[in-house]
Amino acid sequence: MMKTSSKWPLIRLVPKQTHFEFVHFARLAASISILLVILSFVSFATGGFRKNPVETFNAAQGNFGQKTSAVFADAFNLGIDFKGGILVEAVAPKAIDIADLRSELHHLPIRDPQVQGFDKPNQVMVRYLADHEDMERTTKIVRDAISQKYPGTTFPPASFVGSKVSGELYQNGIMALVAAISFMLVFIWFRFELQMGVGSVAALLHDVILTLGFMSVTRLEFSLTSIAAILTIIGYSMNDTVVVYDRLRENMRKFKKMPMAQLIDLSTNETLSRTIITGMTTLLALVGLTVIGGTTIQSFTIAMIFGVIIGTYSSIYVAAPFSLLIPRNKIDKPEKIVDDRP
Repeated sequence: MMKTSSKWPLIRLVPKQTHFEFVHFARLAASISILLVILSFVSFATGGFRKNPVETFNAAQGNFGQKTSAVFADAFNLGIDFKGGILVEAVAPKAIDIADLRSELHHLPIRDPQVQGFDKPNQVMVRYLADHEDMERTTKIVRDAISQKYPGTTFPPASFVGSKVSGELYQNGIMALVAAISFMLVFIWFRFELQMGVGSVAALLHDVILTLGFMSVTRLEFSLTSIAAILTIIGYSMNDTVVVYDRLRENMRKFKKMPMAQLIDLSTNETLSRTIITGMTTLLALVGLTVIGGTTIQSFTIAMIFGVIIGTYSSIYVAAPFSLLIPRNKIDKPEKIVDDRP
């Protein structure tokens, strides 16, 4: 009987030990990160480098705060969740092929149609961008298209999601991101030290800002799904950072006379194989979802792919080198020795 290996053969391609000098490139990496963060903020103010912020500011009405808000109003390609729109429900006499219906509705003269199933296979919700004045006309277009494909379909009254509700969702989403980063800071503060917590939050802010900048430039739809993607990226990035920091703290107690730069290189190299394996398996799943998952979750998966790459980079070149700015005696605290002699 043939004996098979229990290990995944591609794991053998990942080196067990590496000796990269990460700190040697820390200044260059920091310069690139700062430049990308600045470009992200520029993208927020220019609508993804598509408009002149000075002209927008001068053309806006109101006080300084209102004019500034007008400049950043087009920072993202907001979806229905944050811009409002029309919600049409349909109940067909038989099961509805959501993918087929979604493809059909994308050819209609309506903006950003989204089809989602709920409760039973013969029930769907169709959401699309439209003003309240166009509600009757666009609703008729959608209902006629569905009725033609599924005769006998019934439609409950359509509803309009106003800008006030959408604005509250947008504000709550931003507050969720701020709360997540704050809780991460507190966690690292108690788990390690406040100085390391500041380094981890710097890495998190780096990841969030660059991911938002990526979505601003590419004009990916920004919706509640995007908020979920960014929250997931925060958790992924923090997981990588904690692993590196934990090994760094162990090595600082083990090699008390080793320079900090060498300790960072040693700790990062010791956790590099784990970082590569975790990142590659995550990316494989995300690429598969992007290819076969359809347009509904593409904004989530594409943002996640970018976030995983940036999160891996930041744990190596943002969070860990940040320790170079911290006096060693602030972190290198000896553990308490318990005398268990009788």
